[in-house]
Amino acid sequence: MNSYDIIRRPILTEKSYDGIPSKTYTFEVAKSANKVEIKKAVEEIFGVKVDKVATAIVKGKLKRQGRTQGYTSEWKKATVTLKKDSKAIEFFESLS
Repeated sequence: MNSYDIIRRPILTEKSYDGIPSKTYTFEVAKSANKVEIKKAVEEIFGVKVDKVATAIVKGKLKRQGRTQGYTSEWKKATVTLKKDSKAIEFFESLS
């Protein structure tokens, strides 16, 4: 699996913005990716040193339109913390 297939997109929420000064970033990742693969992908794409990775499966929400209802897709979220001596990810630095 390619590194760009593992890291799908950054998660840009108020909670994720709070982690930027402490070098903690949140991404949507492939559901089949494990922590080791996520760590290698972030290090390869952004050229940083990863300290730890925390993952969570985000359950789909119930959506209704009239009498029809269904669930949105589940997805996997990864919270990546960089080492203290690592440089910050430039994409997120422009947002804070």
